[in-house]
Amino acid sequence: MKNVSLITALTFATVSVMAALPDPSKLPPASKQEGVTFEKDIHPIFEDNCVRCHGNQRPKGGLQLTTIEGIMKGSKDGKVVVSGHSEQSSLVFAVSEINGKISMPPKPRPPRPAAAGSTNAPAAPAMTPPAHPWKPLTPEQVGLIRAWIDQGAK
Repeated sequence: MKNVSLITALTFATVSVMAALPDPSKLPPASKQEGVTFEKDIHPIFEDNCVRCHGNQRPKGGLQLTTIEGIMKGSKDGKVVVSGHSEQSSLVFAVSEINGKISMPPKPRPPRPAAAGSTNAPAAPAMTPPAHPWKPLTPEQVGLIRAWIDQGAK
């Protein structure tokens, strides 16, 4: 009976993880570029778009994107790259923005309005532009990340 429960739990966990990723056919295609490397091709993309939140000091979600070791370690939720399989890598889905639940880099949040009926609420501060302007990765950048992962994430 214990074996049946264990098998059922493992099956459910596997199905849950598989269902968590969106449809891979919606991803931008992998780049045709050969010999994609982290240092030459991927690090500059992450440096410009990701390391503000996923750098060496207090990386959000435990995901550090400044080294291959940090990327392969993954986040507090587990692995984000499946070497050789970009279509199974949650990092690719996050940066491609095809899923409304996961979007990296995240869009800035608008300021919250003051509570209704609150007369003593201070005036909302003027909205200042973010220190790093939000811009999603281009399909070409996502394709290059896919090619890097498909080529072994080296």
